[in-house]
Amino acid sequence: MNAMKTVSKSLLLTFLSAFSLLSGCKSGEDNSCFYRENLEKIIVDENIPLIQLRYISPEEDIALQVENPAYKDSLSTGCSQGTPEPAVFQAASLSKPVFAYIVMKLYENGELDLDKPLYEYTDIDRFVDKEMAKKLTARIVLSHRSGLPNWSKKVRSDDWHISPIKFIFPVDSCFGYSGEAFAFLQRAVEKIRGKAIEEIAKEEVFEPLGMEHTSYIWIPAYDTLAVDGYNKNGISKGVGYKHVVGNVGYSLRTTAEDYSKFIQALLNGTGLKPETAQFMLEPNRKPIFKKGVNFSTLSWAQGIYTEENPVHGKLVFHGGDNGTFKAFFLINPKVQSTMVFFTNSSNGFKIIEPVTRMFLKDTAHLEVYDWYNI
Repeated sequence: MNAMKTVSKSLLLTFLSAFSLLSGCKSGEDNSCFYRENLEKIIVDENIPLIQLRYISPEEDIALQVENPAYKDSLSTGCSQGTPEPAVFQAASLSKPVFAYIVMKLYENGELDLDKPLYEYTDIDRFVDKEMAKKLTARIVLSHRSGLPNWSKKVRSDDWHISPIKFIFPVDSCFGYSGEAFAFLQRAVEKIRGKAIEEIAKEEVFEPLGMEHTSYIWIPAYDTLAVDGYNKNGISKGVGYKHVVGNVGYSLRTTAEDYSKFIQALLNGTGLKPETAQFMLEPNRKPIFKKGVNFSTLSWAQGIYTEENPVHGKLVFHGGDNGTFKAFFLINPKVQSTMVFFTNSSNGFKIIEPVTRMFLKDTAHLEVYDWYNI
């Protein structure tokens, strides 16, 4: 183990030395300087106003918020000019792994049976095909094999919560990403606990892990901390919908510092029994297709993606896409590292590959790069 650490540190020093020759960083300066310069170049190249990143490994601990100089005078929150510290971003679908973690807690406490039909916990009134709906379980929902569309209707519309839910293929027949299914499972969890998801999340995740800037609903602190999102042309579209009711499919707002605490908990099994923590990240190894392409190394675990990579072994990841906000995290159990970044731009997925390569420190191809840019 000590020999491996020595090799890792040697590779790290070689990597940083190479970058130092091309950067304005001074010899002996903190590693953050190298990463800051390169992140700035990456976001400038892709017209991204702001990135916030947290990376933790046995050798490094990096926390950065980097602005695109072209936007320095225009970046704003909902009520003021200038970039706040720390900026709060929409986490989009990074909302889902947090909820999956909560589901794992209910599962290990005996409050929720992963294979018990969810209609036994909550109503199925909105479902058009109620017999099909009776087949839905937490396990099926977490693996995105529900047969439901991503959303039954535009999720921010006033009548989404009463819109009819229709299946697009049979339950558990194939992969199909669905926020609607997660929202259904959310209703079951809320019925079990007799509380709204925000209160449950505070008790089970946010407060125990010290995630002070994280919420599924709009909180007063966001008036000065939440940043605007920008489209691909660099036009501000504002902070987005201010949720008063949490939606585990997409409504989380957070910071890289806060979310890093959560993925560190996933890596280390914090807050879960060892067997539950292992189960949560265990891939189901059922085929995943996107736009007709079979991603053979990708699988779903419990509310989270995995990739079996020939160089890095099993990787754990998830992305988030709320249009003008994009986010991504990667857990590398082999080297005990975690990385998460948030951007306030429609162009955010374009930088998954260069940012991830910079911290993996190699050129090995990951299928996840293709998954988010196909």
